[in-house]
Amino acid sequence: MIMDKVHSFISLFNFKRLSKPIGVLLALLICFVALIWVLREVDRESLSRSWSTAINDPFMVFLVATAFASAFLLRAFAWKKIVPNLSFGHSLAAINLSLGANHVLPLRLGEPLRVVSVVRRARVPIETATASTVTLRSADIVTVVCLGCLAAPGAFVEVVGYWGFIALGLALSLCTFGFLWMKKLQRINPLTMGLPGPSVFLLTASAWLAEAAVIWQCARWSGIELSPSEALFVTAVAVASQIVAVAPSGFGTYEAASVAAYAILGHDPGVALAAALITHALKTAYSLLAGGVFTFFPRPGALGNFRLAKQRNTNPISVSELPSQAPILFFMPALNEEETVESCIKRCPESVLGKEVQVLVIDDGSTDSTAQRAKEAGAKVISLPTCGGLGAAVRIGLEYGVEIGAAAIAFCDADEEYPPDELENLIEPILSHSADYVVGSRFLGTIKHMRPHRRFGNKVLTILLSVIARRRITDGQSGYRAFSYEAAANAEIIHDFNYAQVLTLDLLAKGYRYIEVPISYKFRTKGDSFVKLGGYLKKVVPAVYRELNTV
Repeated sequence: MIMDKVHSFISLFNFKRLSKPIGVLLALLICFVALIWVLREVDRESLSRSWSTAINDPFMVFLVATAFASAFLLRAFAWKKIVPNLSFGHSLAAINLSLGANHVLPLRLGEPLRVVSVVRRARVPIETATASTVTLRSADIVTVVCLGCLAAPGAFVEVVGYWGFIALGLALSLCTFGFLWMKKLQRINPLTMGLPGPSVFLLTASAWLAEAAVIWQCARWSGIELSPSEALFVTAVAVASQIVAVAPSGFGTYEAASVAAYAILGHDPGVALAAALITHALKTAYSLLAGGVFTFFPRPGALGNFRLAKQRNTNPISVSELPSQAPILFFMPALNEEETVESCIKRCPESVLGKEVQVLVIDDGSTDSTAQRAKEAGAKVISLPTCGGLGAAVRIGLEYGVEIGAAAIAFCDADEEYPPDELENLIEPILSHSADYVVGSRFLGTIKHMRPHRRFGNKVLTILLSVIARRRITDGQSGYRAFSYEAAANAEIIHDFNYAQVLTLDLLAKGYRYIEVPISYKFRTKGDSFVKLGGYLKKVVPAVYRELNTV
C-alpha cells in the first residue's frame, strides 16, 4: 500500500504539485520574517569584513568548497555500498540533485528527487531506492546529533532542548524502520540490496567532519576561533535545526540555530550571524551549482531522458513465418475526407510484388459521407463513433493488419497529399527483408507546393527528432509509412493525437531497422488539415518526453 503511493508520486512527479499555494505563501512569509531578523541583528561591519577576508583568500575558498563537496562524495560512496546496482556517478548525481532542490523548494521537498532520480536513470527498483534513502537520510541526522553530543554534551542539550530530542527520537525511529525495510528487501533479493555496515557509518561520520571544517574556516574569516570540537558542535546544531526547516534552503532557521550555538560558546551574536551568513551563502552557492549540473549528468535525473539511449535492443521480437499468400494491408485514416477519399482508393494498386493489396479506411468519426464513398470505391471501412485522433486511427489500422496476418502494412493520409500508387517503393524493402520500418520522405523526393511555414516547421521538428533519435532522419512528420508484420505487432503509439515522432522513437528503441525512401508530395487542395502548430506542440512534446522515459 505504501509503495503504491510512493510509485504514484514518482510517476506523477512535477513541480506544480510541490508548489501548493499555502506552502509557497508560508515559505515566503518565513523567508521575509527571517530577512527582517537578519537585517536587524547582523553586525554589518563584521559581515563586510568577513566577505572581504574570504574574497581576498580565493585558494582557501576553493579548499572550503572542496571540503563541502567531499562530504557528498562520501555520502555517494556510502549509498553505493548498500545498493550494488547503483553506480557512483548516479549516486552522486541524485544526492546533489536533491541538495540543490532543497535550496529552491520549501519544506525540504527536494528529498524525494533523490529517489526519483535513481529510479528513472539507474533502473534501481523503487522499493530499494526509497528504503535506502529513508535509512541513510535518517541515519545522517542521528549521526550528526550524536557527534554534536560527543563534542559538547552540556551545550548541545541546552541549545536543542526537549524538542530537539523528540526530533532525534523520530529520526531514530525512522532509521530503524528503514533498516528493517532494507533487511526485508535484502532477504528477497540480495543482489539489489545490501545492509549498512561499519564502513557506511564511518563514511557518514566523515562527511559531517568535512562539513564541520567548512564552518571552522568560515568562522575564522569572521574573526571567531573555534576548536574542531566546537566546529562540530555548531554543525550539529545547525543541521539538526533543518529537520523543521520550512523556507527554501532553511533560510532563517539555519542562521538562528547557528547563532544560538555560537552564543552558547561565548561568541558575539552579531559576529556569529555574519559567520553563519557566509557559511550558508557558500553552501547555497555550491548546492545550486552542483544541483544544476547533476540534473543533467551523468544522465538526466528527475527531468528524465531527452534522447534515446545509445545502446538499443538489437534483437527485436520476432514472429513466426507468415504464409506465402499473406496480403498487404494498405489503410487510410480519414476524417471528413469525402472529396478525396474515393480518388485515393482508386489510385491504390491491386497487387504489389505478387501480393494482393487490401485497402482499409479508418473513418475517424467523420460527419460527412467519407465512409459511404470509401465503401462505394471498394474499400473496407471501420467507422469510429467519434473522432479519436490520428494516433488512435493508426493504432487501429496496425492492429487490424496484425489480426489478418498481413505480410506488410502501410498507410497514408486520405487527402491526396501522398501518392497511393507509389506503394511499391515502401513495401519492397519490407518484403525483401532489408527493413522493418519504412518512411516515405518528401524531402528525398519531390514536393509540389508546401507552404513556407509548414516546410520550416517540418524541418525544425525533423532536426529535433534526429537529435533525439541519434540518427539521420529527413522527414519526421511524413504521413506515408510501411511496417513489417513484426514491427506492426510490437509498435506502441502512446497517445491518440498523433503518431509520427513517438512511433519512430518506439521502433528505433526496440531495434527495428529503419530506412527512408523518396516519394512525391503535393499539398492538399481540398479539405482542412487538423494540424495547428500550437495544439501540435502542446500534444506532441509531452508525448515525446513520455516515450523517451518508457522505452
